[in-house]
Amino acid sequence: MGFLSDSERDFATAVAHLSYVNPFLAERIEWERRALGAEHLSSDEVWHSRGDLAGQNPNEVRVAERAAALAEELRERLVNGVRATAEELDLYQDVALYLLYYRYEARFYAALMAAGRRPDFGFYEDFVADCERFFAPAGGRRRPRPDLAHLFSCYFQIRRAFHHTFHSIVGGSMPAARLRAKVWQSIFTHDLRRYQRSLYQRLGDVTTLVTGPSGTGKELVARAIAFSRYLPFDPETHSFGERPEESFFPLNLSALSPTLIESELFGHRRGAFTGAVGDRTGWFEVCPPLGTVFLDEIGEVDSAIQVKLLRVLETRTFQRLGDTRERRFRGKVVAATNLDLDVEMSAGRFREDLYYRLCSDRIETPSLAERVHDSPREIADLVLVLAERQVGEELAPELAAEVVAWIDSRLGADYPWPGNVRELAQCVSNILIRSEYLPASRGSAADPRRAVAEEILKGGLSADEVLGRYCTLVYAETGSYQESARRLGLDRRTVKARVEPGLLARLRSGRAPSAGPRRQPVRATFP
Repeated sequence: MGFLSDSERDFATAVAHLSYVNPFLAERIEWERRALGAEHLSSDEVWHSRGDLAGQNPNEVRVAERAAALAEELRERLVNGVRATAEELDLYQDVALYLLYYRYEARFYAALMAAGRRPDFGFYEDFVADCERFFAPAGGRRRPRPDLAHLFSCYFQIRRAFHHTFHSIVGGSMPAARLRAKVWQSIFTHDLRRYQRSLYQRLGDVTTLVTGPSGTGKELVARAIAFSRYLPFDPETHSFGERPEESFFPLNLSALSPTLIESELFGHRRGAFTGAVGDRTGWFEVCPPLGTVFLDEIGEVDSAIQVKLLRVLETRTFQRLGDTRERRFRGKVVAATNLDLDVEMSAGRFREDLYYRLCSDRIETPSLAERVHDSPREIADLVLVLAERQVGEELAPELAAEVVAWIDSRLGADYPWPGNVRELAQCVSNILIRSEYLPASRGSAADPRRAVAEEILKGGLSADEVLGRYCTLVYAETGSYQESARRLGLDRRTVKARVEPGLLARLRSGRAPSAGPRRQPVRATFP
């Protein structure tokens, strides 16, 4: 008998693929099916926190049990001198790696959830002993034995990445599933083997651009990526040194003036501008090597700041306002926008060179309408999660049933949810408090120009705001600053300065503008 029987080889091959597969892609299910054969249990094709499995995968448990039995059997064969080919040794090691991850998964999870206290990684010594037990018999005849501290780091990163991705992006539709898979790829790339070999040291230099309609969870995507970064483990102190959750620096660029944006990001010296009464350290300087700066609404940033951001991304250096000393940024940048940057570049408002620095890794978040169109159950799944966040797990089912019934009877399945999940959250809150939800006028949502007219008729806008709205309306119609200036009797440069990018995007996409002056941003606390 050889080292592996045909059935053992088939199972080990499936496990080898499962060890490195994206858990949110359908190929995971296929490899589980190949590993288990007739023992495979059918389940939802999409892994999500509101599925029938509630996040528990019995097939994964069965594969882990069989992998443990096979790894022990193959280890005994090696100890007893059974010869194995290089390919068979590779398969043995992959099965052992799979087994080791699931043997310690619960302990990694306990450390992950140790909020407010120092995580306990004292089980590292047990981990090392198990690794020695399985890898020593192979004798390094094919692959060198893994660096155990690095392997420990990779296992903890995989557990953290699954947790943050799985629980941040709720819903059972395929658009939601594809979004989870894209987030996983942003963390590990499509090739986990290559990532673990060397790319784990380099992905901090890759900028991620998250695009999609307002209210679709772009900040949650950014947080999932940031919180899942690789952390090196120190076997001497049994610690990872820092928590990425404490090194996430979000800034909404549309909510601040250009001077304040520069001060927040780059810092300033005393006297750099009026009100700069002392030195200030910016987030690019505060951010540690394993931290992340999140630039929200980057599509609306001033052109002068775009130049400075480009320099940071190209050279990883910057200067404080009022200072000449070069400082180095060592963290990762994630940016987001709900604007169409192709349109913004064509209009000359967004630099092409900055865009190409941003889009080396790009994720697009789907609208709620897309998700509901794919899976009508999506609304019920999301409402239950939002209800839990409003009233807790005990009362959530009752509130969720009330909300879903109200939506079905008053809004119907075809309601487009222009405010996406953010609007759905407000719907849940309104029904909780008042037993009803009054969405924005459908007429206004269908005709943004009418909404601008209603703003003016209400008399709530200043003269400057009226001019800005009207310049934007005319420019949206003509697509030319020169022609808009001719119609308005203004200078071309005045028209260009007055056009409001956010309103322009909504006019072009058919969404209603917000009433009154630009609102302060609402922080996303839901997908």
